[in-house]
Amino acid sequence: MKAPAAPPVPAAQALDHDKLYTARLYAVRVRPYLATALFALRVVPTRAVPTMGVDRHWRMYVSPAFVDRTPMRELAGVWVHEVAHLLRDHHGRGDRLARDLGSVGDGAAERLRVNIAGDFEINDDIYGEGLPRPAGALRPETLDLAPGLLMEDYLRAVRITPRTADMAWLDCGSGADGHDRPWELGPDGADGLTPQEREAVVFRVAQGIKGSPGTAPEGWKRWAEQVCHPTQPWRDLLGAALRSAVSSAGAGGDYTYRRPARRAASLPGVVLPGLRRTPPHVAVVVDTSGSVSDTELGSALLEVTALTDALGGRRDLVTVVACDATAHAARRLCVDAEIPLVGGGGTDLRAGFARALRLTPRPDALVVFTDGQTPWPEHAPSCRTVVGLFPRPSRTDQDDEEDDRLWRPPAWARVVEIG
Repeated sequence: MKAPAAPPVPAAQALDHDKLYTARLYAVRVRPYLATALFALRVVPTRAVPTMGVDRHWRMYVSPAFVDRTPMRELAGVWVHEVAHLLRDHHGRGDRLARDLGSVGDGAAERLRVNIAGDFEINDDIYGEGLPRPAGALRPETLDLAPGLLMEDYLRAVRITPRTADMAWLDCGSGADGHDRPWELGPDGADGLTPQEREAVVFRVAQGIKGSPGTAPEGWKRWAEQVCHPTQPWRDLLGAALRSAVSSAGAGGDYTYRRPARRAASLPGVVLPGLRRTPPHVAVVVDTSGSVSDTELGSALLEVTALTDALGGRRDLVTVVACDATAHAARRLCVDAEIPLVGGGGTDLRAGFARALRLTPRPDALVVFTDGQTPWPEHAPSCRTVVGLFPRPSRTDQDDEEDDRLWRPPAWARVVEIG
């Protein structure tokens, strides 16, 4: 099928490419860290947009009349504004927000709300330093909102009211809110970037910002750090580590004479034991020393409850041991509705390890919640170990660095940072 063509532009309103691309070169000059993204945009002339807009495929739809009446430096600011929508993934975040907040439909009001929220996020660090702020640029102060927040924060606060009537003209395209427009070329149209190309552009811009951190505002630095080192979903990682531990070779397996072995038929007169998989048992050691806050203890209890999901909801398979300098009573989740986390003294989780490994039945996996400021056993336990580590700021003093090395979780533990 032939790709749909861009909307025709009458000769009288032909796009002034020289002015438009001069503005892009100026934008690259004053915002060099965005050069890769600015040159990646594909220009599509059209009268269907009031100013300029982008779709999620990195096409930029440009109104020739808008280019004619806009000063070159302000036009450069619009280049930066539109590419910021794409780099900040406002289209993908708009899709996720629609699902999370229960927004339905593709109405103009909903599109406007998301577009306003996205503009509030990016306009705080676009203008200035060579890019003049246009008279119509949206600012959160217009709606009595604080600057420096994220699109998600603004969307929860923005409502379509008489105060937003002057913003109704705003339409930055699906690249700003995730809602497709009739005037866009769509995924099969010409000159769009593939998903791989889009990811490559975003990553290259982020690498450039990290390589020259002195040239970019703090907001862009944080964005680049997130792109290059995305935060890990620690709850998913913790669940995956536990599932890996309880499903490892030998976990929950034992020989039994109640079920004959499959090879017993080849040995008449000989009774061989069969290997049966039994439900795995998990021991949880919670650090209750004085260095662990009440909030962190609450998080540990929530995670203890969540761990039962990885065991099919079997609360009776989880036993909790509270430990500061000594190990306290072990409690199964099915026995007590609440697990008392007593302690508050010093820290020596070796006692907690020893108490957990003496449980009957022997645990198939061991989970430890701690801030890491504890001595560790010299040898690996007889079962897989997962450490949920409450983060602590790194210390620079030489003695403190030596303590950090001594307290660092050992290599035989699977460590997941919590929070």
